[in-house]
Amino acid sequence: MTMTATTARTTDFPAQFLWGSATSAYQVEGSPLADGAGPSIWQRFTRTPGLVRDGDNGDVACDQYRRYPDDVALMKALGLNAYRFSVAWSRVMPQGRGSVNAQGLAHYDRLVDTLLAHGIAPAVTLFHWDLPAALDDRGGWLNPDIAGWFADYATILFRKLDDRVRLWATLNEPWVVTDGGYLHGALAPGHRNRFEAPIATHNLLRAHGSAVQAYRATGRHAIGIVVNLEPKYAASESAEDRAATARAHAYMNRQYLDPVFFGRYPRLLEEIFGEAWPRWPADDFALIRQPIDFVGVNYYTRSVTRFDPQSWPLQAAPVRQPRATYTETTWEVFPQGLTDTLVWVSRRYGNPPLYVTENGAAFFDPPVVEGERLADPLRVDYLRKHLKAVRNARAAGADVRGYFAWSLLDNFEWSLGYSKRFGIVHVDFDTQKRTPKDSARFYANVVATNGRALDEDEARAAAAAESTASPPQRLP
Repeated sequence: MTMTATTARTTDFPAQFLWGSATSAYQVEGSPLADGAGPSIWQRFTRTPGLVRDGDNGDVACDQYRRYPDDVALMKALGLNAYRFSVAWSRVMPQGRGSVNAQGLAHYDRLVDTLLAHGIAPAVTLFHWDLPAALDDRGGWLNPDIAGWFADYATILFRKLDDRVRLWATLNEPWVVTDGGYLHGALAPGHRNRFEAPIATHNLLRAHGSAVQAYRATGRHAIGIVVNLEPKYAASESAEDRAATARAHAYMNRQYLDPVFFGRYPRLLEEIFGEAWPRWPADDFALIRQPIDFVGVNYYTRSVTRFDPQSWPLQAAPVRQPRATYTETTWEVFPQGLTDTLVWVSRRYGNPPLYVTENGAAFFDPPVVEGERLADPLRVDYLRKHLKAVRNARAAGADVRGYFAWSLLDNFEWSLGYSKRFGIVHVDFDTQKRTPKDSARFYANVVATNGRALDEDEARAAAAAESTASPPQRLP
């Protein structure tokens, strides 16, 4: 049977596809010390003058710690069937190890039950950058003992929630933790040290492996890792630009997946770090290379890369593209990069199940006017094109099983404070009022039709273009 292009497209998202949104604990919860919780490194970082725009912090954020029932109801109204959130380690274990804070653990127990009562599948991330401050005092990700501490923390959550949570991620974006937190100092804990970054990377991966081992002993469902990937395209065919692109690709895209799947780091990392690159025990890679059930891919943009001897440590720098659309975080809008990335992961690493665990954009949103819709056409266009990119990746053979829009809510954007809005739902940070944007309505329509709205939208655009086209001129 020959299928039309439209019929083929509408079947590209299976009935069990996860349509969700994503947040992280420190960015939305607020109440960081409520009910016996301990401080995290982000509370320290935000209180260090000059590190966060406008002196902002996450003490209130979106107040989701108290308002989660309303936010779950909002997700239900949008038709979402999944919600990706992270657990604040120091809320569950105030010292990061040892005693458990029953009240903190009970919060996530209630959240999971509330999600399930609304038909929304919880997808839990164990670590999304907010390391307990007490563990940072012991060296944080530089201390090899942290692999065991993380496994102990993970086991507590597995035992409490795995009867209801079917999708677990160990780490979110370990590349950002090390690049921002240990190499360049732009994120907590704010270190700038070429020798520390590889150590932090290795201990993050050892902690990941230890948590996967702990899950195999306790859990019954699926566990994986979430990485941020950014495809690198050479700015020219020169040998220098191609070599710079290879270094950037190894550093950002292969540094965490190669050890997990192949039990080794890319050789280019030794060139990048030089004398700061350690020799690791072989047994460590046996721990890191635990079989996982999926890979979560966070995608925002691409990088067109050129050789730059002044750019440390990669000697590689991005090239701004003419006539391209850029978000408020100076990221190029390039949907093809999402397709390329998903297909690359699929082909390089043996076609693992994939989830797009974050994808979204910060654009200027006009002020909310009571009774009027909040139009965010650039974000709508971004979501439309990237959802089509996911569909194209599936058509190319990538086993993509879900998509989580970043983010459900405007929130605390780390060192950018509240200056950038990624949410499909607007948050008034003075009143905490939630207002769905047009992007939320668009996404809800895609979800309600299991992706068919993308085709309908495309057909409407084509019809509109045809109706406004000039009539053909008669030739003499």
